[in-house]
Amino acid sequence: MTTLHRPRIVIIGAGFGGLNAVKRLAKADVDVLLIDRENFHLFTPLLYQVATSGLEPGEIAYPVRGILRGMERVRFLRGEVVEINPSDKTVTVDTGYGIRCEGYDYLLVAAGSRTDYFGQEQIAQYAFGLKTLSDSVILRNHILKCFETAAWTEDPLVRAALTTMVVVGGGPTGLETAGALRELYRYVLSKEFGHQITGLDGRVILVEMRDHLLSPYPPRLREAARRQLEDMGVEVILGQSVADVGEDQVRLSDGRVIPTRTLVWAAGVSASPLAEMLGVPLRANGRVPVRPTLQVIGHDDIYVVGDMAYLEDERGEPYPMLIPVAKQQGTLAAQNILRRLAGQPQRPFSYTGLRDRGIMATIGRSRAVAWIFYRLQVSGFVAWLAWLVLHLITLLGFRNRLNVFINWVWNYFTYDRSVRLILEHQPRPLMWPGPSLPERAAETLATVEAWRVDER
Repeated sequence: MTTLHRPRIVIIGAGFGGLNAVKRLAKADVDVLLIDRENFHLFTPLLYQVATSGLEPGEIAYPVRGILRGMERVRFLRGEVVEINPSDKTVTVDTGYGIRCEGYDYLLVAAGSRTDYFGQEQIAQYAFGLKTLSDSVILRNHILKCFETAAWTEDPLVRAALTTMVVVGGGPTGLETAGALRELYRYVLSKEFGHQITGLDGRVILVEMRDHLLSPYPPRLREAARRQLEDMGVEVILGQSVADVGEDQVRLSDGRVIPTRTLVWAAGVSASPLAEMLGVPLRANGRVPVRPTLQVIGHDDIYVVGDMAYLEDERGEPYPMLIPVAKQQGTLAAQNILRRLAGQPQRPFSYTGLRDRGIMATIGRSRAVAWIFYRLQVSGFVAWLAWLVLHLITLLGFRNRLNVFINWVWNYFTYDRSVRLILEHQPRPLMWPGPSLPERAAETLATVEAWRVDER
């Protein structure tokens, strides 16, 4: 495509990969269009704290336009990408109130990942995911409503199902969610509902199909995490998977049935469905295979970074779906685009471990495990402090950092969770009731095809 002025770069996704690319391109002699379905950047590692009434939704999100303030050559478009056409070098976006077809010279896709239910429709129907801000608020509403209902329920079996919470997945998200749910019950709900619910027992059960938790971690930290969870009162079930799910129960692979109305699914993620729009064979978890330069194989003008990109390291292992990887890939992809424009050779991706502070997971107040710089193994209070500091540093916005810090200090000393609000609403149409998103997407693609026929 021939541009009239500066080269045009379209970036899909305002996560860590996309924003790092934007920051690198903002001062270059290019025009940048950033597209995202939301108008905010989300700090996903703290979603579970919103779901368990620890933080307000606005404390882990930051407006995209606020981030882009002062970047004169960067524009933002809020909308849902419904088509990527590599041959025409266009991206079609449904904004909710109209359709836009945006051309590009270079495309950078950093749309992240989504919850993966491994094709099990029954689980997808009843389980709660934890990948978006809406997910976390929906789960918070559900948990609080379960206890409100249990307070007026006479049937002990129904009451047990309402106050039992099952978390599936032994990764950091699963552990953090299970620990936070147990603390919510132990320090808050048990005191507020205990006088009204006879024999109240807010069970939290963590299920992991492997025989250990936290697969990427050393054995010592895996065992430390399990001990800390069980010390809190979380029931840990290893070596079992979910065989069936109903409205009020979960059945495990060994035949065990757990009465519950709350199933939190933290067992896996896959790449954004936008990967399928690129028309290339996908790899594990629906990720897009890319060259070391982060270019899509077969489409040199398209770059994919972060959770969507499949690239193997020197050991033949795919780079993990982690924030530090997404950040470094976003920066490199932007640099490689600028090198191409300057007629310089591109550079391959090489993960800089020195910029990666390691991996860690918090389990509860003063409980955590951390593999700092992939060398130092710590657990307990020291690991918990390291986790707090790292997340405060990574969180965008001084106001958000301050609010989160104050909330954490308040919760630590008062054992309170102040955000126990059930907020449900039906979104009002932006202009007038219209067709659903799939219907609009079908109309959009038909319109775009008609344009192409006319142009021919």
